[in-house]
Amino acid sequence: MPSSFSSYYSVLSSQTKEMIIKGDFRCHLFALALIFLGSRVSVNARLLSVSKPDPDDAAATARWLVSQNNWGVLNTISKDLGGAPFGNVVSFSDGLPDVGRGVPYFYLTTLDPTARNALFDQRSSFTVSEYPIGTCGKKDPENPSCAKITLTGKLRSVEEKSKEEIFARNALFSKHPEMKGWPKGHNFQFFKLDIEDIFLIDWFGGPKPLTVDQYLHPKKYKLAMSL
Repeated sequence: MPSSFSSYYSVLSSQTKEMIIKGDFRCHLFALALIFLGSRVSVNARLLSVSKPDPDDAAATARWLVSQNNWGVLNTISKDLGGAPFGNVVSFSDGLPDVGRGVPYFYLTTLDPTARNALFDQRSSFTVSEYPIGTCGKKDPENPSCAKITLTGKLRSVEEKSKEEIFARNALFSKHPEMKGWPKGHNFQFFKLDIEDIFLIDWFGGPKPLTVDQYLHPKKYKLAMSL
């Protein structure tokens, strides 16, 4: 086949050859474009609308981590295991895409230990990593430059039929449409983490100092620092 193709190619007009070359070049450009887009897409197959902040801006990095992630590990105090810590992979949202408030909301069933634990003892922590977003490249998830954050506080149920429940519903169902069809009889409830402490690693040199107020109001503190 290769020799037959070579013979065929040799008798083509120069104009036809030029068209083949241009077509091949366009294919290469298209492939490069796909590679570039692929580098911007997370493992959840979504384009990042906000790029990663500078590591020196701890508040912006922390909010970016929470906003861009869809899931994390929620840790509670186990009632069934004598007070041992219990970690569970859960979906979450801090608001509508790219306009989050920083507070993680959850849609949990009391058939699962996590919700039951929280109703018995609210002490909880929630950890998310930059790695699932897809911006760590080939770095190991434990590499300090692959950011991670742990929010510690109280996991509380959201008051039913309140404005906050409407917010939680819109925040979660916009990021996780499948939740709308989860069984009503499984007693799913909306929960939120009232944050009391923040542990952030986004570069070498140890955790970044970050207060809850700085985390919740990053623009206010950034403006104050620029004055």
